[in-house]
Amino acid sequence: MAQPLVKKDDDHDDEAEYSPFLGIEKGAVLQEARAFNDPQLDARRCSQVITKLLYLLNQGETFTKIEATEVFFSVTKLFQSRDIGLRRMVYLMIKELSPSADEVIIVTSSLMKDMNSKTDMYRANAIRVLCQITDGTLLTQIERYLKQAIVDKNPVVASAALVSGIHLLQTNPEIVKRWSNEVQEAVQSRAALVQFHALALLHQIRQNDRLAVSKLVTSLTRGSVRSPLAQCLLIRYTSQVIRESASNTQTGDRPFYDFLESCLRHKAEMVIFEAARAITELNGVTTRELTPAITVLQLFLSSSKPVLRFAAVRTLNKVAMTHPMAVTNCNIDMESLISDQNRSIATLAITTLLKTGNESSVDRLMKQITNFMSDIADEFKIVVVDAIRSLCLKFPLKYRSLMNFLSNILREEGGFEYKKAIVDSIVILIRDIPDAKESGLLHLCEFIEDCEFTYLSTQILHFLGIEGPKTSDPSKYIRYIYNRVHLENATVRASAVSTLAKFGAMVDSLKPRIFVLLRRCLYDGDDEVRDRATLYLNTLDGEGAVVETDKDIKEFLFGSLDAPLVNLETSLKNYVPSEESFDIHSVPKEIKTQPLAEKKAPGKKPTGLGAPPSGPTSTVDAYERLLSSIPEFASFGRLFKSSAPVELTEAETEYAVNVVKHIFDRHVVFQYNCTNTIPEQLLENVTVIVDASDAEEFSEVASKPLRSLPYDSPGQTFVAFEKPEGVPAVGKFSNMLRFIVKEVDPTTGEPEDDGVEDEYQLEDLDVVSADYMLKVGVSNFRNAWESMDPDNEKIDEYGLGLRENLTEAVNAVINLLGMQPCEATEDVPSNLRSHTCLLSGVYIGDVRVLVRLQFGIDSQKEVAMKLAVRSEDIAVSEAIHDIVASG
Repeated sequence: MAQPLVKKDDDHDDEAEYSPFLGIEKGAVLQEARAFNDPQLDARRCSQVITKLLYLLNQGETFTKIEATEVFFSVTKLFQSRDIGLRRMVYLMIKELSPSADEVIIVTSSLMKDMNSKTDMYRANAIRVLCQITDGTLLTQIERYLKQAIVDKNPVVASAALVSGIHLLQTNPEIVKRWSNEVQEAVQSRAALVQFHALALLHQIRQNDRLAVSKLVTSLTRGSVRSPLAQCLLIRYTSQVIRESASNTQTGDRPFYDFLESCLRHKAEMVIFEAARAITELNGVTTRELTPAITVLQLFLSSSKPVLRFAAVRTLNKVAMTHPMAVTNCNIDMESLISDQNRSIATLAITTLLKTGNESSVDRLMKQITNFMSDIADEFKIVVVDAIRSLCLKFPLKYRSLMNFLSNILREEGGFEYKKAIVDSIVILIRDIPDAKESGLLHLCEFIEDCEFTYLSTQILHFLGIEGPKTSDPSKYIRYIYNRVHLENATVRASAVSTLAKFGAMVDSLKPRIFVLLRRCLYDGDDEVRDRATLYLNTLDGEGAVVETDKDIKEFLFGSLDAPLVNLETSLKNYVPSEESFDIHSVPKEIKTQPLAEKKAPGKKPTGLGAPPSGPTSTVDAYERLLSSIPEFASFGRLFKSSAPVELTEAETEYAVNVVKHIFDRHVVFQYNCTNTIPEQLLENVTVIVDASDAEEFSEVASKPLRSLPYDSPGQTFVAFEKPEGVPAVGKFSNMLRFIVKEVDPTTGEPEDDGVEDEYQLEDLDVVSADYMLKVGVSNFRNAWESMDPDNEKIDEYGLGLRENLTEAVNAVINLLGMQPCEATEDVPSNLRSHTCLLSGVYIGDVRVLVRLQFGIDSQKEVAMKLAVRSEDIAVSEAIHDIVASG
């Protein structure tokens, strides 16, 4: 019956669209499901009820075991209906209910009957449902039918079988791997979707065999793939083979590159784009290889389809980070996209132009950006901010216009991540461009006047406390800081008090005025604010007179904390119940805590010493207590460092063993954490025989065997070595696990009286230079560096050879030295040819060390490095250089 036209009231324009499922309840729908039991089935009504049930399930509604069972059995009765639409709903319902193994039997015969039906739609859906709910035993019974379905003439049936194979590969890989011949035949199918699914399944079957994948790619790149979807998959697999290939890419002999280039001339746009993207993402891609891909992407920029324009400009945006000159030919086309109706495309176009443009075009681009910043989402605004930051570092003379732009958008509406990106950019520009410091700090001061994010306010105040006192007129920032004491929450007020105190300590002429402001803070409503004000007033010298603050007091109040806060907190909690005075030097200095991890059997919870500490006690404390409780090691003195566990066995082996290296001044103790993963065995008198013939400076002095190692109960055995005092000795140690194995009666759990002596070879263990370095960060690297004696500085230059990129070189040196990166300098922007990395640590003997690394990479990917080291001992500075020279 025709429905009358109803005029929609203007007042209801903003209301949500009507939902046919509005207000339905589970109980009412379950009552309606009784219609499945009617002698005369109403197919339409049953379909509507199943639709409601599916809606409830997909909205997160849970059915009890009884409810699910009742619905399942009711649904199975609907197989007697011949209505095709209802049958499709039945298939969906069975898949969603995921019946248990004893319930699956009820529908198995009906589904197998449908799987051999003459109706192709029944066959395809029955295959999907059976493979979804069946287990391994039933799968072997229907395997013959699935093989036949893979090569079926009907593409719907063949695709259903192939997709089911992809899902089954996760649970029953051995069965699916037997279908290789049929899947290989399906790859040659003329049906586009069948070829696509067949290729995906065949690759998954062979993915762990690199040679087999290479042969598959080689055979298919000769032109037997017709489906555009399958061609896209093949391009991805080809890219994977190219990445894993060890062929020389410098001479242009890159395997399969000709295939990728030929795909640029394919008639399907998706294939063309996939090939272009694959070429741009090749490792070490040359300008000659990039050219054809850039040309194709340039044509896409003028396409009438928004998705193609977006795909092209996003790819070019990524290429511009590493090969900006290769993209410059597209600049004219991208300038026309700045006014594109799709703001995502416009944003990517203008950020790409910022990366590839020259200094003269900066002002023109900035005007165009300003026009549409308010129309795009925050995630694209962050992309713009990152591009402007890179541009400012590239053209420092343009900092005024770029800094003004950042300050303007900082005042506009936006989320936390967006505002944080802007603040981070301004901070980086202040640090890297000295002329931008004063204007940048003022922009940040104006921002905190109306900042809604506590985190950003505290970070800016902290940064003001570091950089503000070094400016020509520090007093102009005091007003902004003191305003925070009156107008903000307690967290920001406390941060503002600390910042005021920094100005008082660093700028002697401001001290009397600062003391007046700090005294006003003594009456604040928050105890943290009052405590900070009291501390600073009582610690700073001169009762507010214009006198220089003592250097030690500055270091105490505002210097970097050698120990991580979590370790300090733990040490203070342990100190509270004790009678002894607190010693700051007793706080462990390791930056990370590593659990006393054991390799355990799957699904088992670690127990004993293998379990993580239950309380807040730090790992270093736990290790130190453990070692001091062993008489053989009690005289070794204070523990300097404990390493992370190093695995000495492969996964899923009979015995799981890892080792922790404990470093003392004159000794090294190896703690072997052992787990027996065989239920039928008990190991006794477990020891590790260590061969130190390749570690000449070490001599074994003590060992502690493990008396008994039952199944899945971690235990430890120890071996101690002596080394020259204070010397970072290195060496390789061979390890052999030796034990007596006794069979355990599975019924009584009692071991046999007699055992057999056995051995198990473990992996070798290396003691390296990084083991003698603690990762200890500093909050302000520049201050820490300047406070270090320049006479203890040693500088030299090194060649690091060929590297893929600067990131690889930076990580290699960090891992070699074992030091803590500071101020996020371990992250290398992909478009830079030079980079500075700052490292901090404590060397054995409790000697503080700071390292400044300056990297540069040329067009041939040769990396050079300048290494500057400052420490509290010139001998340690020289030792760091020796480590790099020999590494």
